[in-house]
Amino acid sequence: MTPEQEQAVLDLRTRNVAPKQIARQLGLRPAEVSALIKAQAEQAATARLATGELNLLFQCLVNQNCLAGLFPERQMESATDPSPESEEDTDAGLAVIILSRKAGFNRLEVCTYLVDLWCLGVKDVSGPRLMPPSTYKEFVEFAYKPFPAGVEAIPLELAQAIVFGGIEYAKTLGFQPHSEFELVRSQLGNWDGTSALTFGRNGKPCYVNGPYDDPIKTLRILRETVGEGNFDFILADED
Repeated sequence: MTPEQEQAVLDLRTRNVAPKQIARQLGLRPAEVSALIKAQAEQAATARLATGELNLLFQCLVNQNCLAGLFPERQMESATDPSPESEEDTDAGLAVIILSRKAGFNRLEVCTYLVDLWCLGVKDVSGPRLMPPSTYKEFVEFAYKPFPAGVEAIPLELAQAIVFGGIEYAKTLGFQPHSEFELVRSQLGNWDGTSALTFGRNGKPCYVNGPYDDPIKTLRILRETVGEGNFDFILADED
């Protein structure tokens, strides 16, 4: 492959032309084109790693049902049952964010953040994990299976506001982020430190216990930080 052909391949790839189409246009073998694209992607990823630069963003996702609580006007628009007796979706207080970045040819670098929007902030994290797009698709489907309302793509800035804003809110209540948060913090990029989102539930903290929580300790901390009667709690699967 000549230098001119190599440059033509890279130019077409920046326009999201598929490798097979590039090969047909330039009269090259598909294996040659794929090998060049892979080598170029690996070189770019290695260069970013050496300088501390993050890989290019691929996607930010979040479960849709948490957005209504963060944006009250959205909740009003989507409300179908105005009755105060209607059963509340406690999962709406949880945000599951999946953040993925391109990490070379046919690979994604994936992190997840579980954020309690009503009380505890960042409860769990995972990653960074490398996976091909096919595995990533299955990973996303599995992660959002418990949320029938579906999943929504969001800007990186909103993901930052949810994660970092949730942490700041939880700290005011006496709670720190998950112990492994620092391992995935950098994947979110630089944050300007401002979040206009609404945390808590109906204007005050609301604790909903999870399977790995210590509800007695959590309620004690809330009594110490905000005082009895200034928070709500919902204890599931308790005798």
